[in-house]
Amino acid sequence: MNFEDNLKKNDIILPEAASPVGSYVATKISNNLLFISGQISIDENGNLIKGKIGKDLNTDDGYKAAKRCALNIVSQAKKACGGDLSKIKSCVKLTGFVNSTDNFNDQPKVINGASDLIAVVFGDAGMHTRAAVSTNSLPLGVAVEVDAIFELN
Repeated sequence: MNFEDNLKKNDIILPEAASPVGSYVATKISNNLLFISGQISIDENGNLIKGKIGKDLNTDDGYKAAKRCALNIVSQAKKACGGDLSKIKSCVKLTGFVNSTDNFNDQPKVINGASDLIAVVFGDAGMHTRAAVSTNSLPLGVAVEVDAIFELN
Protein backbone atom coordinates (compact mmCIF):
# COMPACT_ATOMS: atom_id res chain seq x y z
CA MET A 1 0.00 0.00 0.00
CA ASN A 2 1.31 3.41 -0.94
CA PHE A 3 0.68 5.82 1.92
CA GLU A 4 1.42 8.88 -0.24
CA ASP A 5 -1.31 7.74 -2.65
CA ASN A 6 -3.72 7.50 0.29
CA LEU A 7 -2.95 11.11 1.18
CA LYS A 8 -3.66 12.25 -2.39
CA LYS A 9 -6.73 10.04 -2.84
CA ASN A 10 -8.28 11.47 0.35
CA ASP A 11 -7.24 15.10 -0.38
CA ILE A 12 -5.14 15.18 2.79
CA ILE A 13 -2.69 18.04 2.97
CA LEU A 14 -0.10 17.62 5.68
CA PRO A 15 0.91 20.65 7.73
CA GLU A 16 4.58 21.46 8.11
CA ALA A 17 6.18 19.43 10.90
CA ALA A 18 6.63 21.87 13.77
CA SER A 19 9.82 22.11 15.77
CA PRO A 20 9.59 21.46 19.50
CA VAL A 21 9.01 24.48 21.72
CA GLY A 22 10.50 22.91 24.85
CA SER A 23 13.36 20.76 26.08
CA TYR A 24 12.58 17.67 24.04
CA VAL A 25 12.79 16.31 20.49
CA ALA A 26 9.80 15.92 18.18
CA THR A 27 10.75 12.38 17.19
CA LYS A 28 13.16 9.69 18.29
CA ILE A 29 14.04 6.41 16.62
CA SER A 30 15.08 3.52 18.85
CA ASN A 31 15.83 0.24 17.10
CA ASN A 32 12.88 -0.09 14.71
CA LEU A 33 10.46 2.10 16.67
CA LEU A 34 9.65 5.73 15.91
CA PHE A 35 8.37 7.70 18.89
CA ILE A 36 6.53 10.93 18.15
CA SER A 37 6.10 13.49 20.90
CA GLY A 38 2.64 14.77 21.70
CA GLN A 39 1.15 16.80 18.87
CA ILE A 40 -1.33 19.46 19.89
CA SER A 41 -4.51 20.55 18.15
CA ILE A 42 -3.70 23.24 15.56
CA ASP A 43 -6.12 24.18 12.80
CA GLU A 44 -5.31 24.48 9.07
CA ASN A 45 -4.50 28.20 9.55
CA GLY A 46 -1.94 27.51 12.27
CA ASN A 47 -4.21 28.60 15.13
CA LEU A 48 -4.40 26.60 18.33
CA ILE A 49 -7.67 24.73 18.83
CA LYS A 50 -8.26 25.68 22.45
CA GLY A 51 -10.93 24.89 24.97
CA LYS A 52 -12.37 22.31 27.27
CA ILE A 53 -14.45 19.54 25.72
CA GLY A 54 -17.82 19.43 27.43
CA LYS A 55 -17.78 23.17 28.13
CA ASP A 56 -16.26 25.25 25.30
CA LEU A 57 -16.29 22.54 22.64
CA ASN A 58 -18.50 19.53 21.93
CA THR A 59 -17.49 15.95 21.11
CA ASP A 60 -17.50 16.60 17.35
CA ASP A 61 -15.22 19.63 17.82
CA GLY A 62 -12.91 17.40 19.86
CA TYR A 63 -12.97 14.72 17.14
CA LYS A 64 -11.86 17.33 14.58
CA ALA A 65 -9.15 18.60 16.94
CA ALA A 66 -7.83 15.05 17.41
CA LYS A 67 -7.82 14.59 13.63
CA ARG A 68 -5.63 17.69 13.35
CA CYS A 69 -3.26 16.17 15.94
CA ALA A 70 -3.01 13.06 13.76
CA LEU A 71 -2.16 15.15 10.70
CA ASN A 72 0.73 16.60 12.70
CA ILE A 73 1.76 13.08 13.71
CA VAL A 74 1.90 11.98 10.06
CA SER A 75 3.93 15.10 9.23
CA GLN A 76 6.40 14.33 12.00
CA ALA A 77 6.63 10.69 10.88
CA LYS A 78 7.30 11.74 7.31
CA LYS A 79 10.01 14.18 8.40
CA ALA A 80 11.63 11.55 10.66
CA CYS A 81 11.66 9.12 7.72
CA GLY A 82 13.43 11.59 5.43
CA GLY A 83 10.23 12.33 3.54
CA ASP A 84 9.54 8.67 2.77
CA LEU A 85 6.40 7.31 4.44
CA SER A 86 7.08 3.87 2.93
CA LYS A 87 9.59 3.41 5.77
CA ILE A 88 6.59 3.04 8.11
CA LYS A 89 5.64 -0.58 8.75
CA SER A 90 2.76 0.05 11.17
CA CYS A 91 1.30 2.31 13.81
CA VAL A 92 1.77 0.58 17.14
CA LYS A 93 0.04 2.93 19.59
CA LEU A 94 -1.63 6.29 20.00
CA THR A 95 -2.17 7.99 23.33
CA GLY A 96 -4.74 10.76 23.30
CA PHE A 97 -5.22 13.39 25.98
CA VAL A 98 -8.52 15.27 26.08
CA ASN A 99 -8.85 18.57 27.94
CA SER A 100 -12.34 17.98 29.29
CA THR A 101 -14.77 18.75 32.08
CA ASP A 102 -15.04 16.44 35.07
CA ASN A 103 -18.30 14.92 33.87
CA PHE A 104 -17.28 14.41 30.22
CA ASN A 105 -16.86 10.70 29.45
CA ASP A 106 -16.64 10.44 25.66
CA GLN A 107 -12.85 10.64 25.42
CA PRO A 108 -12.76 7.59 23.12
CA LYS A 109 -15.11 9.32 20.65
CA VAL A 110 -12.83 12.37 20.62
CA ILE A 111 -9.64 10.36 20.05
CA ASN A 112 -11.37 8.42 17.28
CA GLY A 113 -10.58 11.51 15.19
CA ALA A 114 -6.88 10.67 15.41
CA SER A 115 -7.40 6.91 15.05
CA ASP A 116 -9.62 7.30 11.99
CA LEU A 117 -7.12 9.61 10.24
CA ILE A 118 -4.21 7.22 10.91
CA ALA A 119 -6.31 4.34 9.50
CA VAL A 120 -7.17 6.34 6.36
CA VAL A 121 -3.51 7.15 5.70
CA PHE A 122 -1.93 3.81 6.63
CA GLY A 123 -4.77 1.33 5.99
CA ASP A 124 -4.34 -1.96 7.85
CA ALA A 125 -0.85 -0.81 8.91
CA GLY A 126 -2.58 2.03 10.74
CA MET A 127 -4.52 -0.22 13.11
CA HIS A 128 -3.08 0.44 16.55
CA THR A 129 -3.49 0.06 20.28
CA ARG A 130 -4.66 3.16 22.10
CA ALA A 131 -5.39 5.02 25.29
CA ALA A 132 -7.83 7.94 25.53
CA VAL A 133 -7.32 9.91 28.71
CA SER A 134 -9.08 12.90 30.23
CA THR A 135 -7.11 15.74 31.76
CA ASN A 136 -8.05 19.02 33.38
CA SER A 137 -5.56 21.04 31.34
CA LEU A 138 -3.21 20.76 28.37
CA PRO A 139 -0.29 22.95 27.21
CA LEU A 140 -1.34 26.37 25.87
CA GLY A 141 -4.97 25.54 26.68
CA VAL A 142 -5.37 23.24 23.67
CA ALA A 143 -8.29 20.84 23.47
CA VAL A 144 -6.42 17.67 22.47
CA GLU A 145 -2.89 16.25 22.39
CA VAL A 146 -1.90 12.91 20.84
CA ASP A 147 1.43 11.09 20.75
CA ALA A 148 2.34 8.02 18.70
CA ILE A 149 4.63 5.04 18.31
CA PHE A 150 5.31 3.56 14.86
CA GLU A 151 7.22 0.48 13.78
CA LEU A 152 9.69 1.03 10.94
CA ASN A 153 10.64 -1.37 8.16
